[in-house]
Amino acid sequence: MIFSNRQGKRRAHLLGCLALSLSALVFSQGAYAQAKNWPDKPVKLFVGFPPGGGSDAIARIIAINLSQMWGQQVVIDNRGGAAGTIAADLVAKSPPDGYTLGLAHVNALSIIPALGQKMSYNANTDFTPIVLLGITPNILIANVDAPAKNVKDLVAYMKQNPGKVSFGSAGNGSTQHLAYELFMHMAGTQALHIPYKGSGPVLVDLMAGHITYAFETMSAATPHIQSGKVIPLAQTRTKRSAAYPNLPTMEQLGYVGFEATAWYGLMGPAKLDPKIVDKINVDVNTILRKPEIQAKLAEVGAEDGGGSPAAFSKFIVKDRNQWAKLVKDAKLQVDLN
Repeated sequence: MIFSNRQGKRRAHLLGCLALSLSALVFSQGAYAQAKNWPDKPVKLFVGFPPGGGSDAIARIIAINLSQMWGQQVVIDNRGGAAGTIAADLVAKSPPDGYTLGLAHVNALSIIPALGQKMSYNANTDFTPIVLLGITPNILIANVDAPAKNVKDLVAYMKQNPGKVSFGSAGNGSTQHLAYELFMHMAGTQALHIPYKGSGPVLVDLMAGHITYAFETMSAATPHIQSGKVIPLAQTRTKRSAAYPNLPTMEQLGYVGFEATAWYGLMGPAKLDPKIVDKINVDVNTILRKPEIQAKLAEVGAEDGGGSPAAFSKFIVKDRNQWAKLVKDAKLQVDLN
């Protein structure tokens, strides 16, 4: 059969389209098979803070239970520093195959972007939010030998002894740091801020008396409060945590609107397969409904976890906007170096 030049071009075009369609079908089937069989090897979970802090504690609770459900090890990889942004950057630059996840944290996804800082990743586009694990207040805690053991006396002491009170934080730009900055702004006083690389080192130095006060996540501070090694002065949600019904909030102590909380979730790189996202989300929600898991999280003040990926995504955006408003209204300037 002889084809005209026009017919030949048309035939070539149709054959090309067919080849592309077949290729897309094969790729789709391969991707489906990959998602269906996931995970068939260990999964790495980056945590942006050292062992011993609240982020690490919550990550390990979830990792242990997911390992049991999946029959594959979920390996914690602690990459502390830069208020959690080092770990976030590693997640953002990982292949979107589900084998690299990150502990989503208020610092890296809300506070640092709200501060307008230049980052190596885009908090809006470089991640796939999967599920919220919990929200926890910070607690203003003191060394047992601190000169003031309530907020009123602390403010008076700082005003009478400028520069002699030291506050530790989990790092410049962390929620603990901003809680401190907000306190200084609202109280009209100043102290010495000492940034660390995570909650663990802060608590070690606080208990040793190298620093005197700190705002710390409830999850990190609770074991040391229970052991009597640090003293709680106030909590930083506008409502009292169920774990600390007798501890006043900063708002109740006269600092109206004072709210500085931490939250934790799971995230993956951008373009993570929706089927993998849904599986992780469903499995984590199943874990969060277990009474024994709820009890463990309640011990460290982590509340209100769970929900859909879409709900978590909206939560992050709302939280980031609230932090941006706080930074603007309080005229906070934070040096992340």
